[in-house]
Amino acid sequence: MHPDHTTPMSTPPPAPSRGGRRLRNIVVTMALGATMFAVGAVMLTPGGNTAPRPAGHGRPDEAPRGSIEALQARVARLPKDPGGWAALGMAYVQQARSTADPATYDRAEKALRTSLSVQGEGNTDAETAMGALAAARHDFPAALRWARKATTSGPYSSSAYGVLADAHTQLGHYDEADDAVQTMTDLRPDAASLARASYAFELKGNTARARALMQRSLAAAATPADKAFAHSVLAGLDLQDANPRAALARTQTALRTAPTDSALLESRARAYLALGDTAKAVADYRAAIAIAPLPHYLLGLGELEQALDHRERATENYDLLRAQDRIREAAGDPADTDAILFEADHGNPRRAVALAEETLRNRPFVAVHDAYAWALHRAGRDGEALVQADKALAQGTRSALFRYHRAAIHHALGDPEAARRDLTEALREPGFHPLHADAAHDLLQRIDTTS
Repeated sequence: MHPDHTTPMSTPPPAPSRGGRRLRNIVVTMALGATMFAVGAVMLTPGGNTAPRPAGHGRPDEAPRGSIEALQARVARLPKDPGGWAALGMAYVQQARSTADPATYDRAEKALRTSLSVQGEGNTDAETAMGALAAARHDFPAALRWARKATTSGPYSSSAYGVLADAHTQLGHYDEADDAVQTMTDLRPDAASLARASYAFELKGNTARARALMQRSLAAAATPADKAFAHSVLAGLDLQDANPRAALARTQTALRTAPTDSALLESRARAYLALGDTAKAVADYRAAIAIAPLPHYLLGLGELEQALDHRERATENYDLLRAQDRIREAAGDPADTDAILFEADHGNPRRAVALAEETLRNRPFVAVHDAYAWALHRAGRDGEALVQADKALAQGTRSALFRYHRAAIHHALGDPEAARRDLTEALREPGFHPLHADAAHDLLQRIDTTS
């Protein structure tokens, strides 16, 4: 799921984690404004129905677009232009999320602080971008503070409400997140708001509504990046719905027009894995990593190489992950779920527990509850693990990995029937994990043999 994997939309929803592609990384890197569309917004009604509502009539809220070089030239020419500095800061945030270069976040903050020094009050664009930056760094309490400032200074800014929705989501405030998404779609039912509405339904396990809304987001997409993101998410939904051939066809088509989109390459790798074509899966993972060495790409490839018994190649990826984690730790940033799961499976489970507890304090999101559950299980604390696994699935999220994790915990606690139910659900998604899919098959077979 979301999230969180680079994309479009006026500001970037951060990333959930490996338990479903968007949950693994919904890195939604969006331009600061988007086109108004003359269509009704989507209502997040309990029944999942869509009710038309009039679009908002706020100011367009568009930030200047262009390359980083063009924006740098602009602020050099107009050093007292707060909008130019805000646009440059957001461009750096987007660049960092797509390149995995943490130093770029520092450049983003410098540009945004400059914007705020030029205009300290009512600077909605800079406040929104500061919220997006905080979310990208996984500082969700700070993201929430900035988003609230932005929605106060710019009550008609759909981008600000996007950051507000992202912060609430990652803080486990799901009702508040739905309210923010609703306001965002009311103001501007564009690719950005429709994608967030899609994610709101996906978190609740309603993949049919999520798919319909993401199709609308695709139709509304104004840029190649927006289109690539939508195709990547739709491919992930295809995989959840046990249709890897559809995911493969979609990603192959999308890659013809966006051949260097790393998220599409990773999506196609997962489709190949589900279809049993491990050689092509490895090739696509490597291509994605060559573009952006993001942690979930490295972990996915490392575990696939391990499953293929390519130990040295797996170790190379794991060593890169450990190096990235040392940089994170030195910066004092919280661990993402990939780091927690990697430590639980390939390092020290007790350290994984400590990492999860630190992260959970400021990010009580479903994917963090799942990672914490798995770390506790690997550390032999299954009673506590089950509590966290239940929290991970409490929203109804469809995640084969979450289900497998809870199945293993149920089995360790001596409840084979509960384990069987979760394993059956997990195995509806073929090849959901390079290592754990086979482990799930083996565990279900053992349960069936002994029952």
